[in-house]
Amino acid sequence: MKVILKQKVPSLGKAGDLIKVNDGYARNYLIPKGLAIEADEKNIKMTELQKQNILKKAQKEHKDAENLAAALANVTLTFRRKLGDQDKIFGSVTAKDIEEALKEKNFDIDRKMIIISEHIKSLGEFKVKIKLTSGVEAELKVNVTGEK
Repeated sequence: MKVILKQKVPSLGKAGDLIKVNDGYARNYLIPKGLAIEADEKNIKMTELQKQNILKKAQKEHKDAENLAAALANVTLTFRRKLGDQDKIFGSVTAKDIEEALKEKNFDIDRKMIIISEHIKSLGEFKVKIKLTSGVEAELKVNVTGEK
């Protein structure tokens, strides 16, 4: 029996795959559990339409992410921190600090998307990567200045 998977099944494939399985496996396990539907003409057309919609949505999200990356490339964030001995700052600049500063500039970036290669614990200018989607990253400048 041919079925179309509705979600990922580890031993069979991913959502949208058209596969052939034993009749009993399909009727007694896959279809009742909602993991697959029978592959008739109507369901195949519906699945193809859903794939096209998902592909269009992914392309739009990718384009939006590229536009956001271009906008973020021009952004410089400045943080003022208290200084201790030898011009070391108290604490560090974290992903949460960067997230809050970006929200103030009307960018909606989650802190999990912010990649800080090394802890920012000194004065200077640093580059921080932001992973927007798979394949799209932005680089942001972070300046840390001191106040005594």
